[in-house]
Parts: sequence; structure tokens; C-alpha cells
Amino acid sequence: MPTRRFADGEVVRGRWPGSSLYYEVEILSHDSKSQLYTVKYKDGTELELKESDIKPLTSFRQRKSGSASSSPSRRRGSRSRSRSRSPGRPPRSSRRSASASHQADRKEARKEILEVKLTPLVLKPFGNSINRYNGEPEHREKNDLPHKTTQVHTGSFSLQEKFHLPQESSYLSTQYSLRPRREEIKLKEIDAQEEKIVTEGPTSLRTFEVTTKQPKEVEFGGVPGVLTIMLGLPAFLFLLLLMCKQKEPSLLNFPPPLPALSDLWDARVFGLYLIWFFLQALFYLLPIGKVVEGIPLTDGRRLKYRLNGFYAFILTSGLVGASLLWDVELYYVYNHFLQFALAATVWAVVLSVYLCARALKAPRNDLSPASSGNAIYDFFIGRELNPRIGTFDLKYFCELRPGLIGWVVINLVMLLAEMKVQNRAFPSLAMILVNSFQLLYVVDALWNEEALLTTMDITHDGFGFMLAFGDLVWVPFIYSFQAFYLVAHPNELSWPAASLIVALKLCGFIIFRCANSQKNAFRKNPNDPKLAHLKTIHTSTGKNLLVSGWWGFVRHPNYLGDLIMALAWSLPCGFSHILPYFYVIYFTALLVHREARDEHHCKRKYGLAWEKYCQRVPYRIFPHIY
Repeated sequence: MPTRRFADGEVVRGRWPGSSLYYEVEILSHDSKSQLYTVKYKDGTELELKESDIKPLTSFRQRKSGSASSSPSRRRGSRSRSRSRSPGRPPRSSRRSASASHQADRKEARKEILEVKLTPLVLKPFGNSINRYNGEPEHREKNDLPHKTTQVHTGSFSLQEKFHLPQESSYLSTQYSLRPRREEIKLKEIDAQEEKIVTEGPTSLRTFEVTTKQPKEVEFGGVPGVLTIMLGLPAFLFLLLLMCKQKEPSLLNFPPPLPALSDLWDARVFGLYLIWFFLQALFYLLPIGKVVEGIPLTDGRRLKYRLNGFYAFILTSGLVGASLLWDVELYYVYNHFLQFALAATVWAVVLSVYLCARALKAPRNDLSPASSGNAIYDFFIGRELNPRIGTFDLKYFCELRPGLIGWVVINLVMLLAEMKVQNRAFPSLAMILVNSFQLLYVVDALWNEEALLTTMDITHDGFGFMLAFGDLVWVPFIYSFQAFYLVAHPNELSWPAASLIVALKLCGFIIFRCANSQKNAFRKNPNDPKLAHLKTIHTSTGKNLLVSGWWGFVRHPNYLGDLIMALAWSLPCGFSHILPYFYVIYFTALLVHREARDEHHCKRKYGLAWEKYCQRVPYRIFPHIY
């Protein structure tokens, strides 16, 4: 087996592909199978080079003076000049005047510029460089020309060349110029002369124009897709709730009888919902809990967040307990459940309109990476990344407070409603399991509130209709669907069956919590001695990818645990109808879609390192399946 010549971390000189120029690089790794070295250039680009394209620094002799790329005859202090001429330059037969020589040289150089053939150098930079390689094969025809528009006008002479240079090629052709330095200096001199000619008179003009604007990528099917979601999701939510209230919630009875819109709207219910929303906002503003910083923004700032979600949950629990002692009729929420859902939907739309209006004046640095510039799409995905009123972060507040804590309160209301509707002295075992499982999930999320700051919702997506409707409407009224179903459709659960469901829930929770804890600990301190046994893959961003532990099992072990828990939430409802299993079906589709979004973003961000990670960890969510 051949031995490697260069060690990891060694600084050497690497040949730039397609040229004879060598640049200083750092050895990152070596593949024993392909015998290729992964090297990193000073600009952050990572490439794979053969050993023959790498030389030690000692093999390059440092010149005492002059440019590193100049020929020996051009060194400072040289008294003689090489008499060799370029093959394409005719010999001079006689001395010319200074101005005539200058004019001839300028015409000759201009001729060389106009006759130069533009050959695009398509390289595959890595990681966090400006031109990111997505790992997708490139298809280029033989006659592919770079797209570039060049216009040259000098006096009565006019020449126009039209090419169309792709964004990647145009960027690389300017960043990595492999032209000898002597020609670069000559071209700079010609450019300076042309600029001087322009200032002297209107008879000569030189312009250069490159068009590289590329539309942003959009998700969810673009504008038609987000319009369908915004109009269809609220309607679908109400259809599900109406079906659940039927005595026989079978798909054969779809669609259910629709109530009048006047029966769904109740001003008193809307007022009660606003009281709930602003009560949680008041708890958010309380000066309790530690303050932490989020991840750096594009301009280097790090926003501060107060972690007091668990305290807000404790205060809310105290108020709910006090209302029970004061004989407040919480059954009112069950009787007006559809009205509360409509009130939350209206408030989500009002909030989305406000967010859209204020985002029009938001600075460029505050915009979301997911925004596209299209008004409809940005209304859905959110144009502003972190909309704040003073220190009050609207998106961070809505992620965990009104909807998540409201979910637990609704579950408790359904438990009390079951006892009243079915004339029970105690709630059913199925209802107790559903309440306990989901209570554990919410308490865990609030206790580990800081982990939210690294999620895609906070770091990438703006705050628009998607998150506003999801946080304020979908979470509390769909995630509590199993408890709502059990009120009118009881299911007597045996203790052995309950024991198996509890075991399944604990299995999913252990996977979910251990995977997230391992990820968060590694993000906080990758050098923690407790994590020294974990294997990683280095990336050009300076971060490492975990390829062992929970994250070496599948790429998204937290999603696997989430899905197992979702199944455990639905099993207590029995198998009489598919309706209580809608959450599992929906959640599977959601996590598969989110996993695809994660894959896309990570491939763009980490490039070749992500491809290596995918080879090491081939399964995405389900081991040996997907």
C-alpha cells in the first residue's frame, strides 16, 4: 500500500487546476483509495489534488526582489533586457518616435484583447466560498460559450461581442485569473489608457457589461403553491374539526355539514383569545430567566433572547389551577372550539399583514435568506428574519408561548370535557396517556428553550403567514386532535396495551432527547472532553459534522424520535377510525419535507464535506429504509 508524502495540517504549494501556477495550501485530509489530497486555499476554496500536483515549500526558491510572477529579465536592478521576442510580435526594423510607438503598442494590445478567446474555467469550490458546489454533475456541451456582453467603441471603429456567461463562470473568471502576471499588468495599462481617452473626448468610448443576476430559489411550489397552502390549510383545519365532532367520523361522511359563518364568529371568543395572547406576551417581558445570544447574523450582530418560557408555563399552570378552584367553567372552550380556532386564524392573518407592512421598511441586513422579492411568496414565507418591537422578538415569542402552552391547556380542557360528556368520575386511561405524553413533550421543549435558537425556523425562515398560522393555529388545534377526538369517541385501553404504548413513547423520547442534547452540546463546545470519542468530518466553514454517536446512526435521529412519539400519541385512540392518525401522516410528510430542505441547505453550505457525510451516514430518517 503506497504511503502518503504529506501530513494533515502541513502547508505546501498546490497547483491550480488547468494552470502551471502553484499557490500556498493546507493539507486537510488524504484518501487512501483514490490517493487524492483534500487541500484548502487561502480564500477558503477546497479542492482534491493528486500528489504530483503538490510540492513542498522548500522546492520554491524565494526571489530577493521584484514580483513573484515576473520573468528573470524583469527583476529590479537588471541592466540588460532579454532580446527574445514573442513569436507573434514582428521585429522592429527602425527606431520610432515615442508617440508613434505608444500608439502602435496601444493598437496592438487592443487587437490582442479583442481576439482573445474566452474559455470558462468551471471549478468546484467547496464549503463557504462564494461559488458553492452543490455536488450535482455538470453537463456542458462542446460548443457552450460563456455568456458575456462586451461592447467596444473607439472613434469610428465599433466592435460588439455578445456572450452569455453563467453566474458561476463569470465569478470564477474574475476571481481566479490564470493569465500570466505580465499580461495582467499590460491589460491594466491599456485599461488606464482607455479611461484617459474617454475623459479627453467623446470620440472614443469603452464599456464592459456582465449580466449575472439570478432569481432566488423558492420552495413550496412557488407562488401557486403558497397560495394553495394559505387558502387550503385553514379550510382543511375546520373540515377536520367538524368531522371529529360527528358521531361517525368516517371518510364516507366527508364533507361534514358546514355551519353558517355567523355561527363560527363570536366577538367574545375573539376577545378571550386576545387576552390569552397578550397575557403570554406579558409573561415574556418579565425580567426572569437568563439572557443568551443567538447565532451571528449576516452583519455580525448577535441578538439577545431571554429564556423564560418554562417560567411562563409555571405561571400559566398556576392561573389554570386557580380558575379550577374558583369554579371557572373551562368546558366553555370545548363548546366554542371552532370559534376559538377561527379567532386564532383571524389573528394570525392580522399579524401576517402587520409583519408584511413593517418588512417593507426593514434594512437589507434584516431580511430573511428565504425571501424572494415576490410580494405573495414573501407574505407566506416572511420577508423579515427577526421582526422586533424594541427587545420583543415577535417570531421567537410565537414559536413557544401562545401555541405550545395553549396546546397543553386545550388538552386539559378536553380531559375535563370527556369526564362531563361521558359522565366519568375519572378520565379514561387513553386520555391520561395522551395528556401525559404531550405534556412531557411541551415541558421538554420549554426546558430546553435555548435549542430553538439554532433551528431553521429562527435562522433561515422569515416571520410570515407560514409560521404565524403554524404557531398560533395549527399547533394548538391540530396537535391536540387526539384529545379532542377522545371526548366524543372513547376508547377503553387495557393495561398491557397501555404498557406497550408507554414503552414506545419512552423509546422515541430517549432517541429525540439524546440526539438533540448531543447536537446542542457539540455546537456549544466541540472540544468538550465528554465528546472526544465522537468522529467528525471537517468542513471549510470551520465547523465539523458528526458522523458517530446518534448522528452516525441516521442523519436526523431527532426526526426519528419525533415520529415514534407521534405514533405513541395516536395509538391510545384505537383503530376504529383513521382520523386520529392524521397527525402521524401529516407529521411524517412534514419531517420528510423538512429533511429535504435540510439536505438542500447543508449541501450548499458544506459542499464536498456533506457528500462525504452522506456516504458515511447513508440513511436519512429511518435506518435501512430511508
